[in-house]
Amino acid sequence: MKTRWMISRTLALLPFALSLFAQADDAGASVDAAHYAELVETRTSVPQLVPPGTYEPKDNIVDVDISEYAGYSGIIVANGGLEPNEDSIFFQKYGFKVRLSLSEEDTWSDLNKGRMAVSVTTADVLPLYGSQLQVVVPALIGFSRGATGIVVRSDIKSLNDLRGKTLAIAQFNETDFLIRFLAEQSGMRVNLLRDLNAPRDPTRINLIATGDSFGAGDLFLREVMAGRTQIDGCVTWDPKTGEVVAESEGKARLLMSNRNLLVVADIMIVNKGFAEAHPNKVQALVEGMLQGNEKVRDNPEAHVELIAEAFGWDAEDVIPELRQVHLANLPENDQFFAGTIDAAGSYGYIYESSVMAYGPLLIPRPIPSERFVETQHLEAIRASGAFADQKAEIKMIQTQEANLETPTLARDIRFLFEPNSSDLDLQNPQNIEDLKYMASMLRISPGSTLLLRGHVDNARVPEFELQGGPELVQRMAMRAVQLSRDRCDSVVKALVDLQKVDNSRLESVGLGWREPLEDDPEQNRRVEVQWFTIE
Repeated sequence: MKTRWMISRTLALLPFALSLFAQADDAGASVDAAHYAELVETRTSVPQLVPPGTYEPKDNIVDVDISEYAGYSGIIVANGGLEPNEDSIFFQKYGFKVRLSLSEEDTWSDLNKGRMAVSVTTADVLPLYGSQLQVVVPALIGFSRGATGIVVRSDIKSLNDLRGKTLAIAQFNETDFLIRFLAEQSGMRVNLLRDLNAPRDPTRINLIATGDSFGAGDLFLREVMAGRTQIDGCVTWDPKTGEVVAESEGKARLLMSNRNLLVVADIMIVNKGFAEAHPNKVQALVEGMLQGNEKVRDNPEAHVELIAEAFGWDAEDVIPELRQVHLANLPENDQFFAGTIDAAGSYGYIYESSVMAYGPLLIPRPIPSERFVETQHLEAIRASGAFADQKAEIKMIQTQEANLETPTLARDIRFLFEPNSSDLDLQNPQNIEDLKYMASMLRISPGSTLLLRGHVDNARVPEFELQGGPELVQRMAMRAVQLSRDRCDSVVKALVDLQKVDNSRLESVGLGWREPLEDDPEQNRRVEVQWFTIE
């Protein structure tokens, strides 16, 4: 979660907000300048970092920078708090102390320069900074499980409804990535708005930039409560998501969160010069973090006071915050880094998904994902026999029943079948890619299901009417329903046989020609995939 911008940066860009106010006022809108104070100029390139340097510990203390987020509780428990001390796992077992600092601003330049040894971020950030960022990634810390969410006007029911709408976001963090990723899954793209007066793209999700993610929530809440319609939602993180919904008087709702979406992965990033000079300390930091994670996973109540004191929280808030994270263990680290780019929830999958989501404008020359990764520390820990009893276990989090009326998203896919048949053409490479896409949707979202709605071409209906009247049309309509059902079943079978999808997470229905898309035969020979997630 180490990706927020300080409020001071928003205030520093207040002239931009004042300029926007002047434009709006000229157009006749009755607003005040403070209403748009959160807006900043939309960036079309990634910020430049300072040149790299090497961090060197002083007084046997290693500096580690984290943010106020429950996902870093294991590190705090391992260290016995924020301050360097001799009671920490790091000193007791490895002989050095750790100083944890809390910061909500981007510290990539400080890490790059060598002003700290370690920081934290999410895996989607790495390709944005690419070769600028001289770091190594030795460990997965955990997954965010609901801390990031999309809040929208109450009449917006699915991701598909965001087409042509405008969302407030902070750029270059997990909120930015999340909406871009989901837009890709919906078959849409995003459009960056220079300001609120810029024309909307009716075919895309339009994004307006704010200085930080909390500001995105504040701006949307004021907009919706004032009855204005320029902003339709925001992407922000807890507790702001809950605050916006609670204070909106029913005018806003949580569209979805990443509670059951394994794409926001928190990782440890280490100054490259430090990692090369002190590999034993890096391994100790990884092992200590894993021990802390284990302690919190096994008995979170025992560490409530320590975590609350470190973050400045009320003790009763700690357990609810911990429910929104999954602290990773050793075998989960192994799976995360070993997964291929099409293994949903893996490092490679998230990295490549980020490259595709941001596109060539923001990532013109992506560097290979493996350039950052150093798994030798995890391998050495495994070889030592530590954590031998641990098992990889990432469960579905269910707070309510799945919404079986409104899918999270729907997307049309035109599968190609054998001529005059319901048999799926398994030699067609696009069919295989579409099957992989459908399987990945299920893998990145534990507990989610897919409904396949089959459709066939209605172009011959007038011909049937001429040949045999209503009776023939009815008879052929029944055959069309059966054909569309058989084709759906063929796709389901391929998902189970080739992609090893659990059949219980798949449903299908044949609709024949009842729901045509315009008069295009090609468009009407399709399977609509509806994705239902549990929130």
